[in-house]
Amino acid sequence: MMAEELSLSVFTIEVDRKPVVAFAARKYSEAETLCADQRIRDKLGSARSGGKPLCDELATLSVRLANPDEKNRYREQTSARSADAGLPVYLVDLD
Repeated sequence: MMAEELSLSVFTIEVDRKPVVAFAARKYSEAETLCADQRIRDKLGSARSGGKPLCDELATLSVRLANPDEKNRYREQTSARSADAGLPVYLVDLD
């Protein structure tokens, strides 16, 4: 019940210290669980920016609270696509 009362916070996944994806979660522990999910690593490995995968098997993924610029970008992009409001927002340009 308490989780339902918490508002969503915006978090950022960094790949080798580079901010790559912003997403919303209720708690930091939820954000950590998502970041550790192999499917996220696979998805980042299949996405490309500048001709290179966003992530490889040796990359270090970490999660943190999004900074103000990342929060604004997340909110702008999710408000523009209200039907997809739960989807992550890439912070890098994709090929």
